[in-house]
Amino acid sequence: MPARTHSRELKLMVCRQIATGQKRPAQICREHGLAESLLLRWRNEYQQRAEEAFTPKQVSATALLEQRIAELERHCGQLSLENALLKKLVSTLPSRSDMP
Repeated sequence: MPARTHSRELKLMVCRQIATGQKRPAQICREHGLAESLLLRWRNEYQQRAEEAFTPKQVSATALLEQRIAELERHCGQLSLENALLKKLVSTLPSRSDMP
């Protein structure tokens, strides 16, 4: 059974109705066919973020920069390993002065 998606407007309306006391959680669950656990998650997000709830969270510039640094450090490590491998390979090849 595919998961249902609910609009931001519905989530806000439901949370406002509970917050103002217009309706009880059990009544809303029955009316909209919602699980209590889902309604609890919505209420928690609404309490934490108020009217900003149910919108994508902003990723901070610092987090983006830290992610980029980690990516570059991994790349640098990979290049260092490749460089060491190539140096070892070159050292095993016969030199030109050894050739007749």
